[in-house]
Amino acid sequence: MSANRQAKEIVVSEIQEKLEKAKSAVLIDYIGLTVQEVTELRNQFRAAGIEYKVLKNTMISRAADLIGISGLENLSGPTAVAFSYTDPTAGAKIILDYQKKTRKTKIKLGVLGKTMISAEGVVDLSKIPSKEVLIAQLLGVLNGPARGFVTVLSGPARGLVTALNAIKNQKESA
Repeated sequence: MSANRQAKEIVVSEIQEKLEKAKSAVLIDYIGLTVQEVTELRNQFRAAGIEYKVLKNTMISRAADLIGISGLENLSGPTAVAFSYTDPTAGAKIILDYQKKTRKTKIKLGVLGKTMISAEGVVDLSKIPSKEVLIAQLLGVLNGPARGFVTVLSGPARGLVTALNAIKNQKESA
């Protein structure tokens, strides 16, 4: 086996490992970005714990085929991939924010778990709140009935205190 082929197989296995480990991956066309813009985008990804790599389309599609992800066979043009290992929405949010700012990047598609999603699916993914926000919303919903129950139970006692206070005020003024 040639050294070139071995090097390519190593790259494919690395991409396969990243796809298996990532909660989501967003594939973008980065053409037209300056070095400064790419550096800024990389810094945003790094701050969010997202790995950003420029990869060959054939390598991406081979790695995806090995783990059973279909739909990545027809990739064309330059492709960069943002692998998100913790928050599946983080990569999509960063790319869409950056896309609004520069109008230069284009989302090709995404991978969520082991499923390929369209560019529109990536946009929808970016609109989902983070895990922490969802947990806070759930706790608020769960806390609502308990708060209402306490309010209902304290109502009669509050009414009694109000009535007794009114009687006291009435006797004092008489």
